Amino acid sequence: MKKVFCMLLSALLALGSVSALADDVITIGGLAPLSGAVAVYGTAVQQAADLYVEQVNANGGILGKQVQIEWLDTKGDVTEAINAYNRLYSEGVSALLGPVITATALAVADYAGQDGIPMMTATATNYDVTTPGNGYNIFRVCMLDPFQGQVMAVLAKENLGCSKVAILYDNADDYSTGVAAAFNERALELGMEVVAYEACTAADVDFKAQLTNIANAGPDAVLVPMYYGPVALIARQAREVGITVPLLGVDGWDGVLEQVEDASVLEGCYFVNHYSPADTSEKVVDFLAKFEEKYGATPNAFAALGYDAIAVLLNAIEAAGDPSDWEAINAALKATEFDGVTGQGLTFDDHGDPSKAGVINVIKDGAYELYDYIQP
Repeated sequence: MKKVFCMLLSALLALGSVSALADDVITIGGLAPLSGAVAVYGTAVQQAADLYVEQVNANGGILGKQVQIEWLDTKGDVTEAINAYNRLYSEGVSALLGPVITATALAVADYAGQDGIPMMTATATNYDVTTPGNGYNIFRVCMLDPFQGQVMAVLAKENLGCSKVAILYDNADDYSTGVAAAFNERALELGMEVVAYEACTAADVDFKAQLTNIANAGPDAVLVPMYYGPVALIARQAREVGITVPLLGVDGWDGVLEQVEDASVLEGCYFVNHYSPADTSEKVVDFLAKFEEKYGATPNAFAALGYDAIAVLLNAIEAAGDPSDWEAINAALKATEFDGVTGQGLTFDDHGDPSKAGVINVIKDGAYELYDYIQP
């Protein structure tokens, strides 16, 4: 009987016959993988966004209403994400927070772009995620993949004084190849020589052939735009073949210290990320304290981005003055100027992407330290 009732309710919602939303509550639709292989990412975004909403409600909510996020589990699956989107759209939520990973975000964006519902992804970095919104209703607070490559090239040239650089990338991963290509292009523009451009796959366990080629080329730094698992292996093997120069990384390095037995293999390495727990700014310190108090853990970059994403969304809804007016909310999002945990002076360009500085972390004495903020 319960199953039949739920099916009937869903059908009525789709027809607009039943309102799932209370008049005294502002409901945000949350799309995240809360189970499955990438649940760690979705859970981080969910926890941080819920924490921010809890603080907002404790201070009286916005527009005289309390705020809630209706979370639906995408399981990291495209079909699940589309079904979840259809449900939230039919309920008339004020805006969407998510999806979290690129594949599901791309799928949902195709629908949201046509429907005009405000959509904010905290963490999907592929360029085309915001394209269906035509700069109107789909936004993100995370930096894009090419941006990371450009930032690291500037770091290598302007901060580290490199004249020769090398690249080791995963040629089976769009994320890695995109960052590598952007780094290569910017490095050449800055007058550096790319002395080695070596390919591998994240499934490899022996990278010594490529690393030996790189060592023989004598670079001043080596870009490794991959996730922390293979980076831990690459760092150890790089030192074993005689590479002593800094390795340069991207946001996929977040958590890499926890993957190595000997942290010295990463000593003096740099990576760009969305925020640094070592940042002493008031917003970051406050976020860290509140997250650690509630969840007993240090928030990762996904959590920091989730915290900023819901903050930007709710600021726009408040500025719009009406949580049901998607057009006004989209206009307010487009006019955003925001100082957050993951960057100062955030604004959105005509593609719905953020303009802000990349946060550079350096690894020293087995710990992450904030190094600098760099614009490409």
